[in-house]
Amino acid sequence: MQTILIVEDDPQLRKLLKEHLEKYNYQVHAITEFGTVLEQFKEIKPHLVLLDVNLPKFDGFFWCRQIRTVSTCPILFISARADKMDQVVALQNGADDYITKPFYPEVVLAKVESQLRRAYGDYASAPTTIMAGELSLKVDTQELSYNGVTVELSFKETTLLSLFMEHANQVVSRVFLLDALWDDHRYVGENTLNVYVTRLRKSLEVMGLEQSIETIRGVGYRLKIGDDT
Repeated sequence: MQTILIVEDDPQLRKLLKEHLEKYNYQVHAITEFGTVLEQFKEIKPHLVLLDVNLPKFDGFFWCRQIRTVSTCPILFISARADKMDQVVALQNGADDYITKPFYPEVVLAKVESQLRRAYGDYASAPTTIMAGELSLKVDTQELSYNGVTVELSFKETTLLSLFMEHANQVVSRVFLLDALWDDHRYVGENTLNVYVTRLRKSLEVMGLEQSIETIRGVGYRLKIGDDT
């Protein structure tokens, strides 16, 4: 049974989400003390977090960053703030998706199931290691190795790099990447993919490969793998 952590200060909405998810055999924990979210996260060890933006004491962006220091589990924001910039900030802080209120519980359930499949289902049966030249990506542990250097990637960075490596030296379109990384990229800002590519480039920079992801203007990106990579 997979565990979901709800961090939502609206009692009615919290109860609605909890009861709906429990009907589908999820073990659900709902936080009511909002000053110790990280401590409760560490204790519960959920497979996924539903996180509100507007919370007492510290906002959801803060707690998302804190969770990301210890876990790469999927984090879905649920918020009444529908501004595109809020969605970009959420994704920049490590979120995997952003759901605006009001919403149907069925929509939340569908997104929860999709994120859980991606994090624990599809990858569980995928090759544990992907190779492209001398680059080695361990998908299950989200570790990238090259020339004796190993860096740990986030879940989204791992997904993005795996797509680049599987299509090494080929142009990969932005639309293809957006479809692979988000369920409905119509609600993902244009800048969001750029943010993750930038993060990935910084990880590659540690290995001396900062120029390996090439931007193909107006189309997408290409991972350049040469004889020395």
